[in-house]
Amino acid sequence: MLLLLGAVPVAFAILGGVAAALWLDGRSLAVLAQRLYSPTQSFPMLAIPFFILAGNLMMSGKFGVYLVNTARLLVGRFKGGMGQVSVLGSVMFGGVSGSAVADASALGNALIPVQKESGYPAAFAAAVNASSSTVSVLIPPSIPLILYGLISNVSIVNLFIAGILPGVLLAVGMMIAVALVGYRNNLPRAPLEGGFAAFKGQLFIALPAMLMPVFVIGTLRFGVATPTEVSVMAVAYALAISGLLYRDLTWRGIWEASVATVMMTGAVMIIIMASSTMQWVLTLERVPQMLAAWVSLTFTEPWMVIMALNVVMLLVGTVLDLPAAVLLLGPIFVGIGQAIGMDPVQLGLMMVVNLSIGLYTPPVGTTLFISSAIARVGIGATVRALLPFYMVALAVLLLISYVPALTWY
Repeated sequence: MLLLLGAVPVAFAILGGVAAALWLDGRSLAVLAQRLYSPTQSFPMLAIPFFILAGNLMMSGKFGVYLVNTARLLVGRFKGGMGQVSVLGSVMFGGVSGSAVADASALGNALIPVQKESGYPAAFAAAVNASSSTVSVLIPPSIPLILYGLISNVSIVNLFIAGILPGVLLAVGMMIAVALVGYRNNLPRAPLEGGFAAFKGQLFIALPAMLMPVFVIGTLRFGVATPTEVSVMAVAYALAISGLLYRDLTWRGIWEASVATVMMTGAVMIIIMASSTMQWVLTLERVPQMLAAWVSLTFTEPWMVIMALNVVMLLVGTVLDLPAAVLLLGPIFVGIGQAIGMDPVQLGLMMVVNLSIGLYTPPVGTTLFISSAIARVGIGATVRALLPFYMVALAVLLLISYVPALTWY
């Protein structure tokens, strides 16, 4: 925690803490090398770079344009139409990227300038983009859910299926919030000019790409392939759609998508490697068991434990990025969840929804910073415009936390 407060990158802060713990316990630091290396040899871990690559390949061409036009045709006619397009676009894009940061960057650059030109307040445009992009972490294939599944030994298939309904709830809630703000402030509509006639079949062109989550879930649900095998199939699917249907895939596009994938994977993997050493130390010292025993004695009712977990995650999510927070808290919270009889799948969805709120909450809100930078507006103004979206996200979080049926699989 001291290293994080000193602005040391997360992975190195974790390694520093682990090294200090081992040194104080009189253990050799040589074991760190082995513990760093071992998680990289996980076959299921290969799903992460392949799903990232599939999303990057899909977005390297014109799919973003087709996606925005599809959303404008469906919801642009309502008040605050471009805000609705941003939310619906995140649902569609989430099934391709699985990353809130990629969503915020891609859709933000496409939609925020248009919203500002149409008369939308810059802070509102940034707020919609920053909050709605987090829907991506619930729509399969979700990178945070894959990470949680790997560290908790929970079925990734079950997590993907369980994430669909919470994702829909979050998207619907945000669309209602956009509508209320749109009617109150008389924000302009943004229908696609010429309606469906001008659409020229783009809905049907965009449909194959938007069906990727259906392809992923169907393949996994019926046991056709493992998550890692499906991720490779998703890359082949993306190459086929971009190369044969859209015909906008170039060698330069493949190169740029590959480089972006390597950078994103590297950032995630170094945190995974560092977190594995912390998990080993925590297990060695029986910290999860001691913490679970303390929680059981301190909080007399399961609902109190769940509330305490949510408060801790909300606080941690404001200072740590989503993947790092999942890897840091997951091993500890899974033990606490088991102690109160909580379904680990429900806990995983609760954790991801909770920590995703931190992506647009100061002081370290990644999608908040990205959206505010694109809109060229101050962080404070964006946070004020985010108030209705915070209310929606917290309401969905409470529902997921206390209504297990919403995370059915």
